[in-house]
Amino acid sequence: MSQQDGATERADGVGAPTTTGATTGTTGTTTTATTTGGTDVPGVDVDVVVVAYRSLALLRRCLGALRRAGEPGLRLAVHVVDNASGDGTADAVEAEFPEVTVHRQPWNSGFARANNRVLRDVRSPSVLLLNPDAEMGPGVLGPLLRRLAEDPAIGMIGPRLEQADGTLDHAAKRCFPRPEDAVRHLLRLPGAPSRYTAPDVPERGFSYVDAVNGAFMLVRREALQDVGLLDERYWMYGEDLDWCMRFHRAGWEVAYDGTVTALHAKAGTSGRHRSLRLNWHFHRSMLLFFRDYPPRGSAVPQALVPLGIAARFAVVATRDVVARRLLAARAARAAEPSPLPRDGVPGTARGAVDAVPAPRPAPEGIGAGTTAGRS
Repeated sequence: MSQQDGATERADGVGAPTTTGATTGTTGTTTTATTTGGTDVPGVDVDVVVVAYRSLALLRRCLGALRRAGEPGLRLAVHVVDNASGDGTADAVEAEFPEVTVHRQPWNSGFARANNRVLRDVRSPSVLLLNPDAEMGPGVLGPLLRRLAEDPAIGMIGPRLEQADGTLDHAAKRCFPRPEDAVRHLLRLPGAPSRYTAPDVPERGFSYVDAVNGAFMLVRREALQDVGLLDERYWMYGEDLDWCMRFHRAGWEVAYDGTVTALHAKAGTSGRHRSLRLNWHFHRSMLLFFRDYPPRGSAVPQALVPLGIAARFAVVATRDVVARRLLAARAARAAEPSPLPRDGVPGTARGAVDAVPAPRPAPEGIGAGTTAGRS
């Protein structure tokens, strides 16, 4: 499928039955249905799609949390799309999580294309796009599904996303960016909070919003059929904003429910300092979005937007390249054997610190009925 097809495919590309067989297994109180082809399994309530690339440690935690997130009578069909990790991720998931359907991409096809591999065959009433660096505890899906059932205007909904330090992931609720909002947010300028982070929406409340985070997007299948698949021009970053914009333009509401919380180890798969390739795609996605949806009422002339994006790319990419090299040098020094102590016993190598943080328990109060997270 061409990139243009990925941007315009509609109902005729979603929900085509391709299942060749199915088995079901039970994990906890949630019945997990697995398929051998598409997603046409009778009785499945939610298809869950997780795209992975060289993130096995995080993926294990994500899938383990799904196993423990059981709710009576809720049937999930879990799919992992492996973007040619080349590190045994797909084999490990098949061995350790036999209830999960693994889809192997022949190359690193990006976030949108990998998700679309499953989305075009969805047959269940709802589909959840979940990042491998996100963890969903018990009592999260049920309230969100009830919101969809009670409000037919909602086409997409996301929960409050909590980072490893307990703070809100600002991207869980967003306004569509204008150039001046992006500058204020990205440069952390003093003064009033950036409009981009939707400061008027209560962190622990419920509201319609412009956009939610692609790390956790629960979508009504009817809306998916109406709006179409993710735009495959976006290799990584920005496809969630684009999708939310298209939901709005098709007449669907996007909602944020801060009464339930999921965990999001933000940048867990990409790292704190992006590679040059990821930085290029991040800024390219910004340019695509602003070109497709020129902001109205902006104080910044549209002609200046590409120049501003290019200037930011130059600064941020240089900063991250330097930071990554410094971290690599520090790790190399840490891996060197320590000097011999006075007693003559050789020292041991200190070793580099594992880049994946140790698991931590979910915050108290996460789940239904409480006010407690990609790319």
